[in-house]
Amino acid sequence: MQVITSKDNEIIKNIKKLKEKKYRDIEGKYIIEGIKLIEEAIKESVNIDKIVICEDCINNDSIESKLMYEIAKNDCIYVSQKVFENITEVSTPQGILAIINKKDNSNSIDFSEDIIDTLSAIGRTKSDKSQNYQLHQIIITKNTADAYNSKVVRSTMGAIFRINIIQTEDLSKTLNEIKKHKFKIMATSLKGNKSIYDIDYNKKVIKVYLK
Repeated sequence: MQVITSKDNEIIKNIKKLKEKKYRDIEGKYIIEGIKLIEEAIKESVNIDKIVICEDCINNDSIESKLMYEIAKNDCIYVSQKVFENITEVSTPQGILAIINKKDNSNSIDFSEDIIDTLSAIGRTKSDKSQNYQLHQIIITKNTADAYNSKVVRSTMGAIFRINIIQTEDLSKTLNEIKKHKFKIMATSLKGNKSIYDIDYNKKVIKVYLK
């Protein structure tokens, strides 16, 4: 097993570039980190470019053998702890990350779905309606937090692998087009007195404001 020990290695330098949005856009790739997210990516048959493993993960058996078997089917590179600490964006890293090829998301809205979400930020939690109401598409604008930012990706807890992310240049124009297809616009508010679980989500557009 060959272990990369230099942070000046070309592969390592290219991975570090993916911390910046412009390089994620150019390369069409993004980073996921942690055992759980990588397990989800494999489960969802995500297009994995490569997996980076800190040699300590091999030495201390922190990755279950069954998962390690699945990981080994991909292009894997092994790095020293010092190098991994140089590329991780997690305060307490688990010693494994992966480079993911972005999906070829369609910019066409699927009007056969009952729920469409438009976000001012995309961070979600597992208990969120995107999980409970089978949300499959999200519309974002250029001003929205980058969907492939490492913190945003971690907050989705794997939902990003299952959702079509559609970017629009003009949200107002897009909403007007959606309304022509018999959708009603709803907005979230911290001052509201209704729970998201009390709403009939048939043919609804949910405009979410997160702070």
